[in-house]
Amino acid sequence: MAFTLSFLSLFAIALVLLMPLLLIFITLIMALGQIVARLEQWPRFDGVYWACITATTVGYGDIKPQRKLSRILAILIALLGILFTGIILAAAINCVGTAFELHIAPKAG
Repeated sequence: MAFTLSFLSLFAIALVLLMPLLLIFITLIMALGQIVARLEQWPRFDGVYWACITATTVGYGDIKPQRKLSRILAILIALLGILFTGIILAAAINCVGTAFELHIAPKAG
């Protein structure tokens, strides 16, 4: 249990430190989603929904951009989403390693 609490504590600190960067990515993804929504003449919420689905690479396909510029922006949104996810995963992996060193490694020696 101490390992889990250490990980969660370290991960929370990492997320707080990374929050400005993560907010930039979220803002860019949402802004690009609104640009695509305007280009495709979708409602605003559909732009937000589509940008989130595209950024997480789920891609249901229920809403698809038809214009060339919109599709280029979709690629950019997907790349930003992959970077966003990668940053969070990298922080989590780092925190697991640090928690491991705090709790497991000293007992082995």
